[in-house]
Amino acid sequence: MTENELFFATIQSGNEDNIKAQLNRNPDLVNIQDQRGFTPLIFATYFNKENIAEILLENNADINSKDASGNTALIGVSFKGNTSIAEKLLQHEADINAKNNAGITALIYAAMYNQVDMVKLLLNHKADITIKDNEGKTAKDYAKEKGFNTIAETLK
Repeated sequence: MTENELFFATIQSGNEDNIKAQLNRNPDLVNIQDQRGFTPLIFATYFNKENIAEILLENNADINSKDASGNTALIGVSFKGNTSIAEKLLQHEADINAKNNAGITALIYAAMYNQVDMVKLLLNHKADITIKDNEGKTAKDYAKEKGFNTIAETLK
């Protein structure tokens, strides 16, 4: 197993002490990418490893790095609804209106997956409700299309 593979395996295991030790030995690990283009921060947030994400942010992880699909860590957590991690990412100046390769933002994903609390959080942080994805749809368009009336009302 390479050093990079070991680092991602350690993130998945959630062993904070080992993460810190590996970063102390090789600080460059903080922004490496795996075969899917995941950075450690994207990987940690995707698997709800909030404490690991904090360690990575403290070690200068690139908050707005993108995976092969163009997703940032914030975009990745938006459809899962983990508002605690999203709040931490926003506190570290994550780009709230970043778009992935399909033009989808965190707000659009949150609306598509009926994540009411996430939509509210993103709106409180001034997410742009007028952004359209590559299909020309806004977050509100998806909410209406899927019958997510609470979200559609929130996006007025």
